[in-house]
Amino acid sequence: MTWIYFPYIALITAILWLVGSIFHNFSQNRKAMARLGLILIFAGVAVLAFFIAMMWVHLGRPPMRTLGETRLWYSFFLPFIGLLTYTRWKYKWFLSYSLCLAIIFLIINYLNPETHDKTLMPALQSPWFVPHVIVYIFAYALLAASSLIAVKGLYQMYFSEFDMNVIRLADNLVYIGFAFLTFGLLFGALWAKEAWGHYWTWDPKETWAFLTWMGYLIFMHYRYYHPDKIKIPLWTLALAFIVLLIAWFGINYLPSAANSVHVYSRG
Repeated sequence: MTWIYFPYIALITAILWLVGSIFHNFSQNRKAMARLGLILIFAGVAVLAFFIAMMWVHLGRPPMRTLGETRLWYSFFLPFIGLLTYTRWKYKWFLSYSLCLAIIFLIINYLNPETHDKTLMPALQSPWFVPHVIVYIFAYALLAASSLIAVKGLYQMYFSEFDMNVIRLADNLVYIGFAFLTFGLLFGALWAKEAWGHYWTWDPKETWAFLTWMGYLIFMHYRYYHPDKIKIPLWTLALAFIVLLIAWFGINYLPSAANSVHVYSRG
């Protein structure tokens, strides 16, 4: 299955997610409708997973080389995290938030079609390629989810009554996301040593990845030493996500990264 089928896959997935979210959120006390909603949401995730798997088979390589391919994984991980979070903590609103953000990334991919060839540069033909990218994108999805929660918390703080469950959920997602982010840094360092002979060179991508890691570390330390303070941690999460976005794809547009080996191919 090639990228030419993506618009149809994206449409089917988005419809399943939207209809499933409606059934799940507006079923009131009808458990059968709520359960059907979850089934439809899961079906949307399964459709997208099938497309990613078929792309992998068709290309003969992991679909992780281009920016669009990483966005595809992002669209898959966000609702997956939403479902896991709902299963654990029963926050319907968070599941809907994650689905909306995933659909936005599907739309971005639809509006920015790419060509996807089968070649991989020698440095990418490494056993560290897949675990490094997968772990990083999963971490980015978790941390993006925590930032969505931070935005909700800031809105509550300034315009309505603040719910402490918001910051608790953000804490949990950051702890898990930070662990995966740390593994991503370690895998990247091992990969760099194998490919270029150095664990770390302060390449622009590495620099911004380190700044992202530091941003969430600051959040966790502040929460540990000031558990009763809420506003500063929420703003820290919101700002850390901006740094994360620069580390993910913003460096593609930085002049200093023109010769970076980390700049994503655009097709």
